[in-house]
Amino acid sequence: MTHPRDTPVTVVGAGLGGALMANHLAHAGYPVQVYERRPDPRQAGISEGRSINLAISVRGLHALQEVGLDRAVLDQSVAMRGRMIHSRTGELSYQPYSRNAGDAIYSVSRGALNLILVDAAERHGVGVHFGCKCTGLDLETGLIAFEGNGPPPAPGGFVVGADGAFSAIRARMERLDRFDYSQSYLEHGYKELTLPAGPGGAFAMEKNALHIWPRQSFMMIALPNFDGSYTCTLFWPYKGRCSFEAVRTEAEIVETFEREFPDAIAKFPDLVEQYQTNPVGSLVTIRCGPWYVRDKVVLLGDAAHAVVPFYGQGANAAFEDCTVLSACLREHADRATAFREYYTSRKRHADALADLAVENFVEMRDRTADPKFRRKKKLERRLHGLFPRWCLPLYNMVTFSRIPYDDARTRARRQDAMVRRVAWGVAALAALALLLSVSAILS
Repeated sequence: MTHPRDTPVTVVGAGLGGALMANHLAHAGYPVQVYERRPDPRQAGISEGRSINLAISVRGLHALQEVGLDRAVLDQSVAMRGRMIHSRTGELSYQPYSRNAGDAIYSVSRGALNLILVDAAERHGVGVHFGCKCTGLDLETGLIAFEGNGPPPAPGGFVVGADGAFSAIRARMERLDRFDYSQSYLEHGYKELTLPAGPGGAFAMEKNALHIWPRQSFMMIALPNFDGSYTCTLFWPYKGRCSFEAVRTEAEIVETFEREFPDAIAKFPDLVEQYQTNPVGSLVTIRCGPWYVRDKVVLLGDAAHAVVPFYGQGANAAFEDCTVLSACLREHADRATAFREYYTSRKRHADALADLAVENFVEMRDRTADPKFRRKKKLERRLHGLFPRWCLPLYNMVTFSRIPYDDARTRARRQDAMVRRVAWGVAALAALALLLSVSAILS
């Protein structure tokens, strides 16, 4: 059996998944070198306007805890225990995520989290090389080439492709026979805005909530930052009445925000400048397979399964990849077997998450302001309180447990079917009781 110290690993991508996987591998004894196309954010600064804030939950925290980084991340996060819904008239409605007081998701800056992971990797002896673009990969030998100032990768090990949704590593794998690949874009894009902190770092809105302005065909959300500011994200269609195409001028921006987000507009001192300066990003779902080539190359995170951000699980799923891949490498001496087990154990759950994320977009955008939806959620929480083992809301299973995504979806469907049968049964009994009462009166 080859010892990890004799197996050099090249990680392509120093984003969240790549940097955490480098930590996991280093802790296991592998010599690791990470190559990243972008410049070092510690020198170039963290870019704003392109990266949706993160909500870290149980799955992500578990993967961080495995390498001793959960506390460092929590120390720079803000707990969110529910949704705060903002109506067009400025009325607020709070929807807790769970009956359990301790359940929360944690808002953290993507840039701050990335720096924690990169710094930790370097402390554990990982070489991290920025400004290095992948220019070639031989899938037969695992030999890889980069353009930039980094040292040449060591031969004889394997490559981890963690270079994002438009992965250069996956692009090379797509040329293989029987490699499946698909991508689909939403008709919506996103634009980030920063709502600054108040005097002394005060939060301008409820601190421990994810804020949503649901408007059916579009929405805005806001996540609290550790410094008292909020990262707001507009999810608007590219075309239409209220869209990125239709809202461009200062007058159009102000008129739209006054009409749709009246309680928020005064909190943006530079709304027009931000809106006109910050870019519009696309929202893509990517599915592919298999995620590995023999014992030479393996994919994780967005390179393997990019999802839209509406379940807050993109980073959590990438971190869970690190947990599962690390476990497979420990359990299987043959690396090809480890990669195959990792892929087969993760693929259907990644596909399920992709579906759940799109479905949750519709929920957040269209249903959170609907009184019927609110009553349904209240009933779910009540049933969960009465039967905590039998009735677990889907959101709780996805966010506050490590139940695999597809298993959670299947269980939720069974629960919904059972609740419907019970409801019909109760209605039938009530109707029968009424009928008997009427018959008794008439007789």
